[in-house]
Amino acid sequence: MTTLEMETQRAKATLLQTTGEGGANVFEHLTELVCKILEEKPTNAVDVLESMSTHIKASRLHSSDDTLKDVSDVPQDVQLAFEQAKLFRQEAEDEPDEGSRVVANMMESMRWFEDAGVGLGMEECFKIYLSLMQLAAQYPLKSVRFWGKMLGLDSNYIIAECQYREGEEPASEMPEASMSPEPAEADDETDARNRIPQSQYKPPLPVPVEENGKGANKYSYFVCSEPGMEWKALPPVTPAQISCARAIKKYLTGRLDALVVSYPPFPGTEANLLRAQIARISAATKVSPIGFYTFDEEAEDEEGRENIVVNDEFEAKSRADLLDPNLSCWVHHGLYILNQGRCRWESTKRQAADQDDEEGEDDMQDEEPEVGPPLLTPLQNDEEFDGQPAWSVKLSSAVALSHACVRVSSNVWPGAHAFAVGNKFENVYIGTGIKQSKNPYSPALPPAPQVEYPLGPDVTEANDPTREEEEAFEAEQKIQAEQEGEEAEHEEEE
Repeated sequence: MTTLEMETQRAKATLLQTTGEGGANVFEHLTELVCKILEEKPTNAVDVLESMSTHIKASRLHSSDDTLKDVSDVPQDVQLAFEQAKLFRQEAEDEPDEGSRVVANMMESMRWFEDAGVGLGMEECFKIYLSLMQLAAQYPLKSVRFWGKMLGLDSNYIIAECQYREGEEPASEMPEASMSPEPAEADDETDARNRIPQSQYKPPLPVPVEENGKGANKYSYFVCSEPGMEWKALPPVTPAQISCARAIKKYLTGRLDALVVSYPPFPGTEANLLRAQIARISAATKVSPIGFYTFDEEAEDEEGRENIVVNDEFEAKSRADLLDPNLSCWVHHGLYILNQGRCRWESTKRQAADQDDEEGEDDMQDEEPEVGPPLLTPLQNDEEFDGQPAWSVKLSSAVALSHACVRVSSNVWPGAHAFAVGNKFENVYIGTGIKQSKNPYSPALPPAPQVEYPLGPDVTEANDPTREEEEAFEAEQKIQAEQEGEEAEHEEEE
C-alpha cells in the first residue's frame, strides 16, 4: 500500500468517527450534502450550502417513533380564509340565481340595525349573506332568513331560519309515545313466596311532538360556526325539551354533540338545547308593527288564528306611534308556547283513554285545555319584568330624523331586537341564549324521597320460633301423619 493510500485511509477513518449528537459523522454528512447538491442542482450552491447542511442535520434529529402530534403547517385562521374564499368565487350571470331570490335582503336590514347600535359589522354580515345564498343552493328552500348569532364558550352559532318548498320537506323521525311494559304474569306453579311484587305504576304519556311546519316546528333551522363552513340542520324540538330548557340555565359550548349536564336531566345533546332556546326566543321576541300581518282568511277554521299573511293594505306607522312607550303599535307575530311545551294544546289523557277505553274518561271531562295569548297581541299586554317594562324603545338618531329608524329591544331576552322604518321591519337575536332572571339562578331541588312500603301481614317479618315451639310443631306434624296413615289403611281394607 502506497503512502498516499495510507494517508487517505487515515483521513477517512478520522471523518468516520462519530462526533454529532444525532449519531452521524462528518463523512456521511458530506456525502449526503454532495448528493443533495447534485440532485437539486441549485444555481447558487455556494450561497445555500449552509442552509442545506442545516436542513440535513435537522432531518436526522426527527424520530419516526415520535408520539407527539404534528403541528399543522397551515394555521386555523388561514384554513378558514381558504373556506371563505369559496364564497366569493361565483360565476357572473345575467339573471339572479335562485339563492338571491330566496334569501332575504339581509344587508339592508343589518344596515338599519347598525344605525340603531346593533349588529355584527358589515364585513361579517356580507360573508353571512353569501353563506346563506350557498345554503339556499344546497337545499330545496323557499325562504331563508338570518335569525341571529348565539354566542358560545368555544365557538359561536350562526343561525338561519328556513322553510322548505311544499312537498320537499325531509322526512324526520318524531319520537313516539312509549308505553310502559305490562308486568309479566307469574306461573301458577310458582311458589307464592317467591313471587316478586310488580309495580302497578303507569308513567304519564309524553306530550306529542308538533309536526314539521306547525307550532314550534314551523320553521327549520341551520347553524354553522363561521361563514363558509358547513351548514348543519337542527332536529325538531319536542315539548319535553322546551319544558326542561325552562328549568335550567346553561351556556352553550359551540359543539352540537356536547352533552348537557344539568338537573333536571336534559333529554338530548346541545343541538337539542340550542333548538329549544331558538323556539323560546322566537315565540317571545318576534314582533312587528301592528297591521303589517293579518290572519289568513283562506285557512281552515281550526287553524285560522294560527296562520298570518302580509297585509297588502298595510299603512306605515309614523315614528311617533312606534316610539310610544305604551308599545300599542307593536304586536307579537310568533306563536306563544304553552306550559305544555306546545303551541297548540294536546290532551295526554285523551291518548290514554284511546289506549284504554274503560279508564280515563272521567278525567277527560274535568280536564281544561290550556290557552295562551293569541297571535298579533300588542306588546303593551306583556307583563313587567322586575318593575321595568318588558321592552325598551329607542330612536336610532335624533339628528338625522329622515334616515332614522325605531328600535325595540327585549329586556327579558337580552340580545333580541327589532327595527321598523316605513314598510320595513326585521328581527334579530345576538346573545348567549340566557333569559334574564329576577333572582340569582339556583338549580331545582331533587324530588321528595318515596314513602316506605306499607306494612302488613304479607310483608311483616315473623320472629323465629323457640325450641319448645319447634318440638310442639314436630309432635303435631307426627300425629297428623299417623292419622293420615291410618285413614289410608282403612280405605284400602274397604
